[in-house]
Amino acid sequence: MSARNKSLGLLLLLWCVSCSVQGQSRTITYSNLLQDPLLTRPPELVTGATLPGDGAPVQCAGQELRDRPLALAEAVDIALCANPQVQSTWAAIKVQAAALGEARATYWPTVAAGLSRVNDRTTFPGSKLQPTAVRDNSKNIGVSWRLFDFGGRAANNRSATDLLNAALASHDATLQKTLETLIGAYFDAQTTLAAWQAKLTSEELARSTVETAQRKESRGAGAQSDTLQATTAFARASLDRSRAQGDYRKAMSMLIYVLGIPAETQLQLAPDLADDSHDMGKDLDTWLAQAKDQHPAIVAGRAQVEAAREKVKVIRSEGLPSIDATGNMYKNGRPNQGLPSVNTTEKVAALTLNIPIFDGFANKYKVSGAQAQVEQQQANLLDTTHQVQMDVVKAHADAQSALGNLESSQLLLQSAQNALASVQRKFDRGASDILEILSTQAALADAHQQRIRCLAEWRSARLRLLAASGGLGHRDISVSQ
Repeated sequence: MSARNKSLGLLLLLWCVSCSVQGQSRTITYSNLLQDPLLTRPPELVTGATLPGDGAPVQCAGQELRDRPLALAEAVDIALCANPQVQSTWAAIKVQAAALGEARATYWPTVAAGLSRVNDRTTFPGSKLQPTAVRDNSKNIGVSWRLFDFGGRAANNRSATDLLNAALASHDATLQKTLETLIGAYFDAQTTLAAWQAKLTSEELARSTVETAQRKESRGAGAQSDTLQATTAFARASLDRSRAQGDYRKAMSMLIYVLGIPAETQLQLAPDLADDSHDMGKDLDTWLAQAKDQHPAIVAGRAQVEAAREKVKVIRSEGLPSIDATGNMYKNGRPNQGLPSVNTTEKVAALTLNIPIFDGFANKYKVSGAQAQVEQQQANLLDTTHQVQMDVVKAHADAQSALGNLESSQLLLQSAQNALASVQRKFDRGASDILEILSTQAALADAHQQRIRCLAEWRSARLRLLAASGGLGHRDISVSQ
């Protein structure tokens, strides 16, 4: 076998070894090798991020607002593509993939070459010797390869891999947090819209009552006090409607902010409230165990702890011996030296044992600092776990309460509708006074508002519980579409 073939075979072996650490199968193409020769970029950077349970990644191409009411599933796609925090964590994955490439590159030899054009002129003042001048090219090439380092490179590679996994999990956690925030903003807007519409209905009913009272007064069948009371109720209903409209506009502004779209965008909400499915068959302990096991923020925290532990090994290995192999060839002298009078070629091969003896206790303190960082990451993991579990507890309580309110709100609405129909018939026949019908109308408007509020609270709480446990995907959002 020729020396060239041996070199190519050795480089191929190095490539296989350095890339096998990733432990995942992927299609290798010539284009991939040019862009990422050490195969450090995870598949998610090519295919895109995927929510839990989804078969396809989030598609950002063509996610634009259409001239139709905005449903929650469409709002999710827009927010996940436009949210700057999601974009930041996506870029962090690329940063960590590059850092993993740097760690894998340490397994490879380094080659450096130099070429210089040298003009070497020597004169002899005060002597009869003639000046000499030499013009030539000086060339050099060197190869350096670390052969042994007590596991420092391996630990650094594992640390970089853990940090890449942490970046992937942090991105997933940001997706879940963005979904949770969006769901809250979306159903806040739905609730305020329902309140505004209820106040509009109440205002129309109050106006109708005023007209009826005025007709009865003009015929002598009603008292002026009834008309005045109806007029007062109408003015109060108009004020409530104006306030509800203001609340709706503020809620829509917050929704537009969360979506990451221009502030001047005009939105309409789809009637996206019905949600017959529920996940309340699992008790709180099951939800907590699920969150502790799969929530991406906790997964990221564990990976960061492992990365910190590997970093301790890296720093400790810096104070241990290492072995390097070097080879150099110099044509017409070494760099930064004068040209010899005749052409020369120098070849140097060396095997170097590096033994650190004393560095002023620097390595000792570096190891202590790295161990402290492990403790810090462990504390951060405990804090993250505690925060996630508290979010799950709150979301679970909200979901249970909202589910229990659904049936009650439906009964309330039916009762209010029946009561108004009965009082309206009595009022038209003169068997009921204005106070009774005004009270019944207010009760119906409140029942409408409570029903829509309960529907929105249930769907919002159910989805937020899934997001708090780290398992919310498109299939859960689109279940009632």
